[in-house]
Amino acid sequence: MGRNDTLDRIFRRLQLSLNDLAAVRELPGIKSDLDRLRPGEQLTILHRGSDVVGLTRRVSLAQTLDVTKAASGFQATVVENVLETRSRTVSGTIDSSLFEAMTQAGAHDQTTLSLADIFAWDIDFVNGIQPGDSFTVTYQEVYEKGKYVQDGPILAARFVNQGKEYLAVRYLAPNGHPGYYTPEGRSVRKAFLRAPLKFTRVSSPFSLHRKHPILNLIRAHKGVDYAAPIGTPVQAAADGRVIFAGVKGGYGNLIELDHSGGITTVYGHLSRFARGIRVGRRVDQGTVIAYVGMTGLATGPHLHYEYRVNGVFKNPQTVLLPDAGPIDESMRADFLAKTGALLATLYPPVGPSLVSR
Repeated sequence: MGRNDTLDRIFRRLQLSLNDLAAVRELPGIKSDLDRLRPGEQLTILHRGSDVVGLTRRVSLAQTLDVTKAASGFQATVVENVLETRSRTVSGTIDSSLFEAMTQAGAHDQTTLSLADIFAWDIDFVNGIQPGDSFTVTYQEVYEKGKYVQDGPILAARFVNQGKEYLAVRYLAPNGHPGYYTPEGRSVRKAFLRAPLKFTRVSSPFSLHRKHPILNLIRAHKGVDYAAPIGTPVQAAADGRVIFAGVKGGYGNLIELDHSGGITTVYGHLSRFARGIRVGRRVDQGTVIAYVGMTGLATGPHLHYEYRVNGVFKNPQTVLLPDAGPIDESMRADFLAKTGALLATLYPPVGPSLVSR
């Protein structure tokens, strides 16, 4: 299907009965599954002339919608796709980039992004990755009828950054909510992200003695500048409330978030704000709040990011971030029982191959 295709357009293009389309869309509970078409997906329509006799659409990885025409009219069933998951472990050492190293190890970009998300609170993937850093990742791959479909979740991960080891293991709590924890049961999630946007570069670090590129004066740079293309999404570093969203001097378009406990974060030089962002709005960590721009005193597109504690500017790249909560004591025994074997996969036997399926 094309970018702007709808069922109505497809039926008209194929000269199929619009009455049949109306009857199919009136079936209970399936209207949303038919209206949300994605570019590139496959929709199968069986017809005799202009009369539709069947329609099949994969609505998710696990389910397929099957519509058939019987004597009494159209009927719809949701078929569960038979899927198989296989665990895979890959290891590698970074030479130039994490993406390149993960690709060489045999992993896909989807898992690379997931790995960065897991350790985003401890490791600055924008500026802190260096040649010689290494990783081992155990994750699931999803297959259907023996054919690879996509990567599943990361089950366990080990990352050595500048000589320091970080470990994370996935744990599915009894309530069905997944999370990533250290072997001791501490959440790898922090109350704040280390950087509010992904895979860019630091163009100007935190400094008390920086020469301003436009004003040509020695002026403290009490934040970090992240160079990124205009339109790059900017995320809220933590749960908080919008206390300013507008134009502010040299900052240009600016958002300021209050995170309680005296902590505020500032996002400047934005091209535009995300829909719904206004003073008083509460946002969750990771929510896209704006997009990179070059408004105000800026020589190029970048995000200016500040982290303040009781009005005092702190270096966002080095400030000690508050932890999120640990595993509940009532679940500790279950956690240890379910995660021990997964963590063991991060230290495969030394040999010619570090990849297993």
